[in-house]
Amino acid sequence: MGLIVQKYGGSSVADAEGMKRVANRIVAAKRDGNQVVVVVSAMGDTTDELIDLAKQITPIPSGRELDMLLTAGERISMALLAMAITNLGHEARSFTGSQAGVITTSAHGRARIIDVTPGRIQEALGRGCNCNRCWLSRNFTRYKRCNNSWSRR
Repeated sequence: MGLIVQKYGGSSVADAEGMKRVANRIVAAKRDGNQVVVVVSAMGDTTDELIDLAKQITPIPSGRELDMLLTAGERISMALLAMAITNLGHEARSFTGSQAGVITTSAHGRARIIDVTPGRIQEALGRGCNCNRCWLSRNFTRYKRCNNSWSRR
């Protein structure tokens, strides 16, 4: 049994049929005996549409608020993909980047990964070895280290 990390961009999950196709690919990898972790982007042109909407509100959106807005599209994708996997008879759980243990700098719009602590995903995969679980994470992550503690930015 191997660990497979799959990444799906917006065009792959642009609509319900795309979500179902991706869910089938994920479940097939799980049925082949693999542990599966998936990273998914926002559906279709959602990110571009959200940026356009923000710029209709203000010509220079706050970096923090723009990041918060863009994560909404990815959270929608995670939830819908988890539903599609569940509909195929397999359990799936979504995690934000920080929940998955991925920590970045606070440079909004251009953050870099500074730490990865995969304990929660490893624990989830460990529990998933005896059942049909898949673990999903979103693409955007904005967390900052402050005095040895992590805070969302």
